[in-house]
Amino acid sequence: MSSEVISSISTAADLRKVTIIAAGLGVVGGIATSLLGYPLMALFLVIGLSLGLVNALLLRRSAAQFASGDGAGKGRFALGSLGRLGLITVVALAFGVLVQPDGLGVFIGLAVFQMLMVGAALVPLLKDLRQAGSEK
Repeated sequence: MSSEVISSISTAADLRKVTIIAAGLGVVGGIATSLLGYPLMALFLVIGLSLGLVNALLLRRSAAQFASGDGAGKGRFALGSLGRLGLITVVALAFGVLVQPDGLGVFIGLAVFQMLMVGAALVPLLKDLRQAGSEK
C-alpha cells in the first residue's frame, strides 16, 4: 500500500475515534448540564460538537481535492475554508446571542471538538517522535 492510502485510512480512523469520543462527551455533557439545571444547553452542546464534525469532514474533503489537483488551486481552497468557517461562526453567534445562556453550549461544543481534533493529531505525532528518538 502506498503511504497516501495508509495516511488516508489512518485519518479516517482518527476521525471515527474523535466522532465516537465526541458523542460520548455529548451524552456526558448533556447529563451534566441537565443536572445543573440547563437541559437546553445539552442540545446546543451537541450542535457545537456536530458543527465541529461537519467542519472536519468538509475540510478533509476539501484538502483531498486540493492535494489531488482536482481543485482550482490555493485561492479556491482558501475561499472555501473562509466560507465554511464564516458560516459556522455565524451559526454559533446566532445561537449564543439569541438563546442565552444555553446557546453558549454551541461554543463549548466547538471548543471541545477542536481539542479532540488536536489531540487526535498530536498522539500519532508524539509516537513518531518517540520512535525517531529511540532509533538514534
